[in-house]
Amino acid sequence: MRSFRASTRAFCLAHGLLWGLLWLAEGPVAAQSRDFTVEKLLQGGWEIAGYLRAWENRTLILFKHKEHAFLVQCSVLIDVTRTPRVVPVCYEIR
Repeated sequence: MRSFRASTRAFCLAHGLLWGLLWLAEGPVAAQSRDFTVEKLLQGGWEIAGYLRAWENRTLILFKHKEHAFLVQCSVLIDVTRTPRVVPVCYEIR
């Protein structure tokens, strides 16, 4: 039981640090309105740089592109009680 608690605590700490860093890094850049979607990013040559399943119904995907000096993060919510069921929110991280 101890190893489960330690791994859960480590996961929660890593998750909190990631959200905190992303909140700090996002700053005024998130206010820019660009129409990013996961489909458009993949079709535009963006590659997945990182992936984190943040919660039961939320996923974070980090994209990179060799021609751009910024990253794009998408937070994808899957909720069967909503329409549309998949709700992505994507923004630049500089």
